[in-house]
Amino acid sequence: MDDYLTKVGETYSSDWFEMSQDKVDAFADLTIDHNFIHVDVERSKTETPFGGTIAHGYFTLSMLSHLGETCLPAFPPGMIPMNYGFEKIRFSAPTPVGKRIRAHFKLSKVEERKAGQWLSHWDVTVEVEGQEAPAIRAHWLTLFLSAG
Repeated sequence: MDDYLTKVGETYSSDWFEMSQDKVDAFADLTIDHNFIHVDVERSKTETPFGGTIAHGYFTLSMLSHLGETCLPAFPPGMIPMNYGFEKIRFSAPTPVGKRIRAHFKLSKVEERKAGQWLSHWDVTVEVEGQEAPAIRAHWLTLFLSAG
């Protein structure tokens, strides 16, 4: 864990990821959330202020694992990472379908909870390409467990 502790204060930026209509439709099917603002392109153009469909907030949030894999430091040797949840999540702006997103992860703290367990705190923002306001602001927790 010592090497990981030296990374506190560092910020990592993910690769870009396109929020395509096909992916949004697949997420709608998986979650049985077919609200027209996500899946009906024509209706969303005329009946919403968004000018088209937007990704589900939870879809954008669920992409943090993938986005993190593209940029976060390797896990400490001998440790197993577990998603521990969020202290705070804010969906601050919609993610228009067809736009690209990327996440910025700042490691704000790592604390030992008990022998063999470390909790990492990440301040995360999800940027939408060409949009001033981020789609998400969150404080994400990862628990590292000793594999031995």
